[in-house]
Amino acid sequence: MSQYFEIHPQNPQPRLIRHAVEIIRDGGVVVLPTDSCYAIACHLDDKSAVERIRRIRDLDKKHNFTLVCRDLAEISVYARVGNSAYRLLKAKTPGAYTFLLRATATVPRRLQHPKRKTIGIRVPDHPIVTALLTEHAQPLMSSTLILPGNDLPETDAFDIRDKLEAQVDLIIDAGPCGVEPTTVVDLTEAVPQLIRRGKGSSEGLV
Repeated sequence: MSQYFEIHPQNPQPRLIRHAVEIIRDGGVVVLPTDSCYAIACHLDDKSAVERIRRIRDLDKKHNFTLVCRDLAEISVYARVGNSAYRLLKAKTPGAYTFLLRATATVPRRLQHPKRKTIGIRVPDHPIVTALLTEHAQPLMSSTLILPGNDLPETDAFDIRDKLEAQVDLIIDAGPCGVEPTTVVDLTEAVPQLIRRGKGSSEGLV
């Protein structure tokens, strides 16, 4: 049976944020709101929790998880960022973007693209995510919460509770989220490549 926290989307309650981070550190799988869609997340180094997310979403080993970071300084620990990529990241973070970058040795190989050795990076513009990352002091591994057989992500925490309360450890309700995913940009080459148009504006990306 999962726990269910109603957290204010603009002024997150510190007590609930601390409790949520305790659950994550104890190996929990958590559903949380972002600036695009609801996501499912866990601690970066928790192999068991990552596998639980794979089962919930029915993902194969080729699926790319996204590393949710606090800021540019944290990104540079986990991804190789050149000067042009840095300028673009600085201009577009925080925001509804996922950037594909070459992973550093800090990222477990099981979380990298098996052939390209890349990792997706996000810095969401959402007070709850910011508070969780600040309290946790580490990135989170995440994936958009799209359940098997569906094309769109889950948008309502009450519905998520009905479907997943026996499979996750915590659901954070911050009100409805959207269904538009992030804009995805590949920064592994000299010229950025727009992979998917999403919620984040594509202006100035390429």
